[in-house]
Amino acid sequence: MKRRVLWLPLLAFVAIAVLFAWMLTREPDRQVRSRLIGQPLPAFTLAPAVPGKPGLTTATFRTGQPRLLNVFGSWCVPCAAEAPQLAKLAAAGVPIDAIAIRDTPEKVATFLRDYGDPYAAIGDDRNSSVQLALGSSGVPETFVINREGRIAHQHIGAIRDEDVPVLLAALKAAR
Repeated sequence: MKRRVLWLPLLAFVAIAVLFAWMLTREPDRQVRSRLIGQPLPAFTLAPAVPGKPGLTTATFRTGQPRLLNVFGSWCVPCAAEAPQLAKLAAAGVPIDAIAIRDTPEKVATFLRDYGDPYAAIGDDRNSSVQLALGSSGVPETFVINREGRIAHQHIGAIRDEDVPVLLAALKAAR
């Protein structure tokens, strides 16, 4: 009986080692997803981020038409990289609104001049309160909002060419 007890620590160590090795072979999910998928947008009202463009409110997204909500910053390099794809989506007739995070009107205007302006409205979220309420983990980040104002899909990171059909499909499903 005593000999069997002596083997227990070794068996426990082997079991832990096998579990650890198995965990290392799995592909981790590196995405931080919003817990608000399927939930209504949190209530917010944001002033315009640039002159001549409207700000954003929750009511903007309850118009009966799915829309994209892009969270960006003029200081964000990946945000500039996704600009051509946002332009493609806008050219395809997709309504796109944006929230500018921790930015100034001058820098946002320069960003729009340099990289294009696919946005119908841009809200100014200087303290990131709406970004955090959305469950957004950073910039850029894009949400598909369904016709009822619910978050239907979340895309984390810059939109690449291969992501455009995925977003178009998510918008179609959000009708």
